[in-house]
Amino acid sequence: MLSFIKKYTLQLFKVYCREFKLILGDVGIMLFLIFLPIGYPIIYSLIYNPELVRDVKMVVVDHDRTSLSRELTRNIDATQEAWVIGYASDMAEARRAMDSHKCYAIMEIPEGFERKVREGNQANAMLFCESSLLLRYRGFLMASTNVAQAMGAEILNEKINEIAPLATTITDGDLMPVMNVPMGNIESGFDSFIMPGVLILILQQCIILATGMAGGAKRERPSLIGYDGVNEQPSVLMTMLGQMLCYITILLVPIIYLIHYVPLMFAFPMAGNFVEIITFLTPMIIASAAMGFCLQGIVWERESVFVLWVVTSVVFLFLSGLTWPRYAMSPFWTFVSDAVPATWGVEGFIRMNSNGASLAQEAHDFKMLWLLAAIYSVAAYCIQRWVVRPSIVKGYNVYSKVRREEI
Repeated sequence: MLSFIKKYTLQLFKVYCREFKLILGDVGIMLFLIFLPIGYPIIYSLIYNPELVRDVKMVVVDHDRTSLSRELTRNIDATQEAWVIGYASDMAEARRAMDSHKCYAIMEIPEGFERKVREGNQANAMLFCESSLLLRYRGFLMASTNVAQAMGAEILNEKINEIAPLATTITDGDLMPVMNVPMGNIESGFDSFIMPGVLILILQQCIILATGMAGGAKRERPSLIGYDGVNEQPSVLMTMLGQMLCYITILLVPIIYLIHYVPLMFAFPMAGNFVEIITFLTPMIIASAAMGFCLQGIVWERESVFVLWVVTSVVFLFLSGLTWPRYAMSPFWTFVSDAVPATWGVEGFIRMNSNGASLAQEAHDFKMLWLLAAIYSVAAYCIQRWVVRPSIVKGYNVYSKVRREEI
């Protein structure tokens, strides 16, 4: 029994050291394991930072020139999203200002605006926005909508007061005001909303792509593997465990950087327990590495992994539920989404890190991640034993024959 344990422990150690040699000698794998998880979060976070746009320039074209149209302009200018820099005589002048980027929106108030409102008819003030940055469009839309609703309620109360003076004592005010403050995104910013989930997607992609590229590198450079007809080949299980331990060792610092220091640098919500979050993400890391081992069955060259990167990145983003809610997906896509480790990782990480949920509260997602880790590990073992291992041994035999002929 002791010799059995010693034998497989030695195999595990040899694979662990051999994998380090392969990774440290391959710039592409190092790029995925080290530089990608460090650089990508910074780039993405800087793109959406600051999270909210304030005092974005707007020009008003007022064809009505009444007290109500001026009040509408003042109220929009008073919001934190918009800054009315002035009036334009007509739409042509306003469009020239927008084309030269002196402003980013035009509010056109039609003639007869106040008259229609006083008569109780619908009066439309048109908002034109340029869409080079959707955050600006969102700000203008919120400002105009909030001002229009507030002014509409005020005018309605005035009309009610004219008909029944005592009615305003009933209609004015809110007896039970409700304040909606999202715990995980207090400022309602885009960065705090999407980046915590993107961090987990980046982590999954780094592991899968690095593992896939390592499989292609082994086929291209079989001399690093050490298989031949004399030396004993390590078992498939010890090979997988050694490789997985190697990847986890290298990724330890990038993982801590991703889930702790990136949110700290960009002031993302951090309400969760760090140890519980690491514990929760452990099965996702294992499942991602096992998925990478499965992909090694189709990655015959190192460059092939870039095709997988392009194809899977957008798909995984949509399946995670960040850009499209999972409850709105069809049963087929929900099933596909459930098969992606990052889907459960994103949901659990956001609830734990942003909203302060405990590991016990995320027990369902935690169990699903362990289930995926088990399924992908079994599938990876079969692929490694009956697809990857024979192809590597065959490649090494061809390599050895060529080397002998050269000698």
